[in-house]
Amino acid sequence: MGDGEQRRRMEYWWWVAGFLLLSCEEHSLGQTRYSIPEEVKVGYVVGNVAKDLGLDISTLADRRFRIVSGSKDAMFHLNQDNGILYVDKNVDREALCEGTSTCVINLKIVVENPLEIHYVGVEITDINDHSPTFPENEQHLEMSELIPPGTRFQMHAARDPDSGVLSVRVYRLSQNDFFDIDVRDGEEEKIPFLVLKNNLDREHKAEHSLVLTALDGGNPSRSGSLNLTVTVLDANDNRPVFNHDTYTVSLHENAPIGALIITVNATDMDDGPNGKIEYSFVKTQKRKVYDTFVLDKLTGEIRLKGNVDFEDTAVYRLNVQASDKGAPPWTAECRVIINIVDMNDNKPDIEVMSLSTVVPEDSKPGSVISLISVTDRDSGVNGKVICTVSGDVPFALKPSIQENMYSLVTKGRLDRELVSHYDITLTATDCGQPALSITKTLSVQISDVNDNSPEFSQNPFELYLFENNAPGASIFSVSATDKDFNENAAISYHIVRGGGSQKDMTSFLNINSDNGFVSALKMLDFETMKNFKFQVLATDSGIPPLSNNVTVNVFILDQNDNAPVILYPVSANGTAEGVEEIPRNVNAGHLVAKVRAYDADIGYNGWLLYSLQEVTDHSLFALDRYTGQIRTLRSFTETDEAEHKLVILVKDNGNVSLSATATVIVKVVEPKEAFAASDFKSTVKDDVDDNVTFYLIITLGSVSVLFLISIIVLIAMQCSKSTDYSSKHLQETNYDGTLCHSIQYRSGDRRYMLVGPRMSIGSTIVPGSNGNTLVVPDRRRASGEVR
Repeated sequence: MGDGEQRRRMEYWWWVAGFLLLSCEEHSLGQTRYSIPEEVKVGYVVGNVAKDLGLDISTLADRRFRIVSGSKDAMFHLNQDNGILYVDKNVDREALCEGTSTCVINLKIVVENPLEIHYVGVEITDINDHSPTFPENEQHLEMSELIPPGTRFQMHAARDPDSGVLSVRVYRLSQNDFFDIDVRDGEEEKIPFLVLKNNLDREHKAEHSLVLTALDGGNPSRSGSLNLTVTVLDANDNRPVFNHDTYTVSLHENAPIGALIITVNATDMDDGPNGKIEYSFVKTQKRKVYDTFVLDKLTGEIRLKGNVDFEDTAVYRLNVQASDKGAPPWTAECRVIINIVDMNDNKPDIEVMSLSTVVPEDSKPGSVISLISVTDRDSGVNGKVICTVSGDVPFALKPSIQENMYSLVTKGRLDRELVSHYDITLTATDCGQPALSITKTLSVQISDVNDNSPEFSQNPFELYLFENNAPGASIFSVSATDKDFNENAAISYHIVRGGGSQKDMTSFLNINSDNGFVSALKMLDFETMKNFKFQVLATDSGIPPLSNNVTVNVFILDQNDNAPVILYPVSANGTAEGVEEIPRNVNAGHLVAKVRAYDADIGYNGWLLYSLQEVTDHSLFALDRYTGQIRTLRSFTETDEAEHKLVILVKDNGNVSLSATATVIVKVVEPKEAFAASDFKSTVKDDVDDNVTFYLIITLGSVSVLFLISIIVLIAMQCSKSTDYSSKHLQETNYDGTLCHSIQYRSGDRRYMLVGPRMSIGSTIVPGSNGNTLVVPDRRRASGEVR
C-alpha cells in the first residue's frame, strides 16, 4: 500500500473523529456573512474569508483551506494563497432563490490540522433586471350592452421575477370613456380588475380595443403590456325603421308576371336575430292584393303575381309590416301606393284581302297585286296605324280613300332572270308610346316571259380536226344557254345551209337538234380542203321563239395518208426501174443518177428520206439521203463487174412512215459506148426534167400562197384572241407561238432551208411542199371536240 493511499485513509479517519467530536461537544462558532448584488461579473471579490476568520494566511495551503458545502458553492472560488472568496460564475438571484424575499447561500469552509469548520453566508441582493410580463399577449372579453356601470372583470395579472419593490407595483389602462382599472392586493401579487364606467351601446361602438400596462418599482421602472379587446354583445333595444313611410310607384298595365315592382327596405341597428327583419302584408289587406302581388319576406321585393288592367283598377294601396326576430320582436309599418299606367297594349293587325301569288315579269309599273287592310283594337293615337313595305323590293303600298286600306302595286320593272321570287315584308306600326308594330310576309313568284335569246359561250368556235375522220361520227359540239325558264329555255340546234356552192360543206354535216353534237357524213381530206366554216342556229321554244347563231371555223389537220410517188425512174407496171450507163473511167463523186419522188402530204409527213436498201457493191456507190443523188465512191477497176443493181427505199417521216422503192441498174461501159448512150439518154432525160420542173413550179407556187395565207391567219389569231383562248384550242399541238421557224441542212454541194411555223417534235415539213400548215402528230382521236 503506498504512502498516498495511507495518507488518505488517515485523513478520512480524522474527518470521522472530527465530526464525532463536533457532535459530542457543544462547540459553537460564529458565522461570517457577506452581501453581493446579483449579475456581478466572474472574478468579483466577495471578501477575505481567512482574514475575517483569523486564520494564518501562510498555513492555508498546508491546512487544505477549502469549501466543502453543496452544489451552489460551485459558483464561488476560494483562493488558498490569500484566503479571498471570488465569484466563479454568473449569479442569478431569481434562479437561485425564486419565491423568497431573502437569498442567502451558506458555504461550509474546512481547515485541517487541527480540523476546523467555519460557516460563511453570502447574501445575493436583487437588482431590477426583469420586466413585468402577462401570461398572454392578448385577452378577449365579451360584454352585453345591457351590463350596468360599475361591473368588474378580472384581468390577467402580470408577474415580475424580481422581488420587493422591484416587482409589479402599478397597472395603467389606455385612455377611454367606458373603462377604468382597479387593483387588488393578493397574497403574492397585485390583481387588476376592469371596471365599466359608462353604459355600452353596440350600435354606437361594437368593439373596444384597450392596452393594459404593468410597471415595477425600479428606477427606471420596467413595464409590460396586454392588448385587451372588449366585444359588445347585442341586445334587442332597437325597432325596425323603413326608409320611407310611404312608397309610390307606377306600374304599366299588362306587365309580365313576376315583374319586380318595388323593393321596400327597413333597417334595424341591432345585430344577429335582433336585427334580422322579415316583411309581410298587414293582415287587414283585401284579398285582391294577395291575388295580384307577392312580397318576399326576406328581401322586401314586391313582384307581380297576377294581371293588372288600368280599366279595372287604377291604384293599389298596400300596407307592409317589418318585424325583427328579437324576444319580444319589434315591428314597423309602411304604405306602398301602386299607380297603374295605361299602355298601348294592342298590336296592329294586317289582313290580306286578295293576293296574286304569281306575277308576270313583263307587268307594268303600278299593277295591283294585292289589297291590304290594317286594324288596331286601341283607340285614339294608339289606334292610328301606318303601314310600309320593308326592304329594297320593286313593290309599294298605295293608300286607299278608305282609312287603313292599301293597295300593293309594282313600282319598277321585274326581271325573273335576276330575281324569280320575292318575300314582301309589310310592317304596320301604330302611333302609341311606345309604338307597337307587326310584320307580315307575302310570297310572290315572278313568272317567266320569253325575253332572252339563246347565248353561246363564244363566237366563233374554232375546231382543229384530223383528216380521214370516220363518216357519221361526232366531230364537235356546240352549246348555248338561255336565261329563261322551262319551254322558254328549251333550245334546238340547226345548221345554216349554204347556197349549194362547191365549197359549201354544210350538205355533208349533220347536227343533233337536242344536244348540238355535229357529225361529218363524209371523210375529210386535207389534201383536198384545208379549212371551211359553217353556222349553227340555236332557237328556244318560247312564243314567239328567239334565236341566235354562231360561226364554227374548221381547220383540217394533215395525217400521213399518202405514200411517196417515184417520179424517176419512171414506173412501169407498178415498178419503178431505170438503167444508167456510165464510162468505166469516171472518177470518184461522179453523178450516176438522181432518184426523184413526191409525197402529197405536208410537213414531216411529206419530208422524204432516201436510203440504199440493196446494192451489189457498197464500196462503189453512195446515196444522198436528202436529194436522192447516186454518186460513185471511187474509180472503177478491171475487177469490178460491168452491171450493178441498186434498190433505193424512199420513205416519209410520218409517225407511221410510208415508203416506195425504185431500182436503178448501173451498167459500166467503155468510154465510146458511154458517149453514145449519154446522148440518147440526155434527150429523154431533158423531156422528163422538163415535166418535173413544171410540177415543181406549180407546187412551189401553191406552197408560197398557202404560206402567206397561213401567216396572215396566224397573225390575226394572235392579235384577236387572248393567250388563254389560244392555249385553250391549241393545247395538244405543242405550238409555242413562234410564227416563223427555219430548218437548214446540207446535201452534197447544195444547202436547203425549210421556212414555216415551228412544229412540235415528230412533225415534218417536206421541202417544196405546203410547209406553212400546222401539222400535229397523230396523238388524238380522228374526230376530236375542241371546246
